[in-house]
Amino acid sequence: MRILHTSDWHIGRQFHNVSLLDDQRFCLNQLIEILSTEKIDLLVIAGDIYDRSVPPADAVVLLHQTLSTINIDLKIPTVVISGNHDGPERLGFAADLLKASGLFILTDISKCEQAVKIEKDGETVNVFAIPYCQPEHVRDRFNVDVKTFDEAHTFLVDRITDKMDNKAFNLLMSHCFVDGGQQSESERPLSIGGAETVKWQPMAQFDYVALGHLHAPQYRGEKHIRYSGSLMKYSFSEVSQLKAVTIIETEDNKVKDIQIVELKQQRDLRVIEALFDDIIKNGFDDKHKDDYLLIRITDTDSVIDAIGKLRLIYPNILQLEKTATNNVAFNKNNSKLQLKRNEIELFKEFYEQTLDKPLTDEQTTCLQSIVKDIYLNQVES
Repeated sequence: MRILHTSDWHIGRQFHNVSLLDDQRFCLNQLIEILSTEKIDLLVIAGDIYDRSVPPADAVVLLHQTLSTINIDLKIPTVVISGNHDGPERLGFAADLLKASGLFILTDISKCEQAVKIEKDGETVNVFAIPYCQPEHVRDRFNVDVKTFDEAHTFLVDRITDKMDNKAFNLLMSHCFVDGGQQSESERPLSIGGAETVKWQPMAQFDYVALGHLHAPQYRGEKHIRYSGSLMKYSFSEVSQLKAVTIIETEDNKVKDIQIVELKQQRDLRVIEALFDDIIKNGFDDKHKDDYLLIRITDTDSVIDAIGKLRLIYPNILQLEKTATNNVAFNKNNSKLQLKRNEIELFKEFYEQTLDKPLTDEQTTCLQSIVKDIYLNQVES
């Protein structure tokens, strides 16, 4: 059997207030072409289908068109799980009714040990799913004492493996952050404080693990435990990342081959760093002027209306930076570190600079609780 693994579509995403819907449609059309030409028997999408829990109408339309083509026209069974960007209730609407068309939308962790069974030519693939969930969801649903993401995820994995049929090909889908994975700036943190990672070892006994959340294609621990990576480049930290889908070929209920198939971008993400005059001069011969760009000007003198002049050549400049001035010593590395600080660290620094004293432990705990509640309200709204 031939299985295609993809994830992190983030349909409806805006990047620097620019809609990426046309670019996403371009990539999804490539996906449909790959499904057809590669004779795929099963498609698995490991979460973050939408970019937010209440997606815009045009994002819903694009997903509908895409899945209709895959399930109705190509007749390829598809299994979808919810990610941390998705609203599971909205994504899972009418899921029971859609099963008849071969579309399985799995958003309920209480059914994680119930496999979606796909059969073809005497082979059986059992697909198990762990949609994105937080430790408190597992505690409440199963009345178990789990405090961390790893404890909660391991508990769910163990529930599945207890019911697993070792005579079939067992595929686990999970939207999570496996310890040691390569991150990107566009991935929303799963928790406040960083205790969000899970171990790969409990998943090793599955024949293949289709992961979602991290945007770079990679495997963790063993080669059959994989992130397919995101559909597109969603931050300038991803400019050098390959964007791809993963094709798994099975034989005798084992992985026979794993293939990475690149997805071309309609408009690439690039960073250009040079003197202003050199950027202008080289721009006339640039064959990819429509790419989404971060431009860094290295001039020490001021440049009047730099963005206006550059946009005459590069219409899709999303960010402009000046890396040096005559009057201000600019430390680029410190700036990057500042941008990577989370809400807690930024507030602590602000508090200390304002009142000339650090937050107490009690105040820090209270602040963490407030930020967590705000984040949960955003996800669930």
